[in-house]
Amino acid sequence: MFDEYIQVPVIAKVVGGHKDRLDDYKGDVTSIIRLVPNIPEDALQGIEEFSHLEVIWHFSLGSDNDIELEPRSPRGNPDWPATGGLVHRNHRRPARIGVSYPRLLQVEGRDLYVADLDADDGTPVIDLAPAFREMLPRNPIHQPSWPTDMLQNYWKRADERP
Repeated sequence: MFDEYIQVPVIAKVVGGHKDRLDDYKGDVTSIIRLVPNIPEDALQGIEEFSHLEVIWHFSLGSDNDIELEPRSPRGNPDWPATGGLVHRNHRRPARIGVSYPRLLQVEGRDLYVADLDADDGTPVIDLAPAFREMLPRNPIHQPSWPTDMLQNYWKRADERP
């Protein structure tokens, strides 16, 4: 489908946390980001000073056969407008890349304990860095109403399900 590819190393794996590829109720879940053996432990030196991380990961449970670029309603809900595949933030994107900003709880050796990482157990992590306030969006963010409607339960805890 695509003319050009790159190879990207895996620097860590997600251990624990989510297991069911749920669309919602991802809040307050603790998981571990465990560095792979060839990344030295001292590559994390100083990271404990930060409250949040930027984690780039791969939707490894998705498939190249599941890519959808044509406009469709998010989550199949006809109440939300059909939008192109690059407007969706899910595993049906061409590179299947996810970005999360979990809270860093503690560091133990090669393990980063985090909360609110919305990647599933076993997910390959491509990169991570501390979240710098100065590198987050600088201006007010605007968006249509459907993402707010769609994601109203995204960060709720599993025990808050109706």
